[in-house]
Amino acid sequence: MNYRKLGKTNFNISEISLGTWQVGGKWGSAFDNKTADKLLNTAIDNGVNFIDTADVYENGLSETAVGRVVRSRSERIYVATKCGRHINPHVSEGYQPKVLQKFVEDSLKRMNLETLDLIQLHCPPTEVFYRPEIFELFDRLKEQGKIQNLGVSVEKVEEALKAIEYSNVTTVQIIFNLFRQRPSQLFFSEARKKDIGIIARVPLASGLLTGKFDAKTIFEAQDHRNFNRNGDAFDKGETFSGIDYELGLKAVEELKALFPETANLAPIALQWILSFEDISCIIPGASKESHVLSNLSLYDLPKLTPDKIAAMNAIYDEYIKPSVHHLW
Repeated sequence: MNYRKLGKTNFNISEISLGTWQVGGKWGSAFDNKTADKLLNTAIDNGVNFIDTADVYENGLSETAVGRVVRSRSERIYVATKCGRHINPHVSEGYQPKVLQKFVEDSLKRMNLETLDLIQLHCPPTEVFYRPEIFELFDRLKEQGKIQNLGVSVEKVEEALKAIEYSNVTTVQIIFNLFRQRPSQLFFSEARKKDIGIIARVPLASGLLTGKFDAKTIFEAQDHRNFNRNGDAFDKGETFSGIDYELGLKAVEELKALFPETANLAPIALQWILSFEDISCIIPGASKESHVLSNLSLYDLPKLTPDKIAAMNAIYDEYIKPSVHHLW
């Protein structure tokens, strides 16, 4: 495992970390504590020391599992969680300091932790980023010892750029992968100036970049890859990075032709992300132990050459960029 600095938090974290949206099993299935514990312990056994969760993941069960495992380990594990998505309807007016403070306190109780290494606003409406009183709350929570750092998880580059205008924002979690390249332009350079830690989420475009899906793949009814392709439940950029599924499959076929010796494209897609020095870590999800090990297998591969990276980018330019680059 290699480690990178998480911006001005000064945490030294695993560049391949773990996202826990589906840590208790695959999307749409019941949460399984044994699966969650096995996945989390496997990740930590292999050098992962940064775990990202959220209060809405399985309605708190993900946080509970993370807290349980972290407390059982002797290693220093950095815990990041998120708050805000419980607000219903999810509108700016619902974001109030008292509401957010209770969310933080509830997360601490579920995880049985004294402080949160990182609390992140969980993809709030764009208007929230223009409300200083929301960001000021977290200074008070830090003074109280309930949190160590504030970050944001965002949908759009605009939101990321606005967030880092607040001096207490230390990290930005943003969708970034081979099929979502816009953040690497203006946002990365601005984040660098302010020593912002960048956490790459949805790194495999909801599994599309593993190369394991085809036109016949069936996703279960409760799987967002089935019901949210057009953004019917939440921002469609969360599902396949907002790419039309069939178009994405065509682009993936080009990737397969570029790496004919590779059955699993996931480690290559993660390598592409890590070629950007501005990235602090990647948080791929996992619903099986094999997924964790697959993500970490990138260290068994030769590094991507500049020619290969250029060829990968050319696939993005031809198939993906015209339809999605400007949207987020």
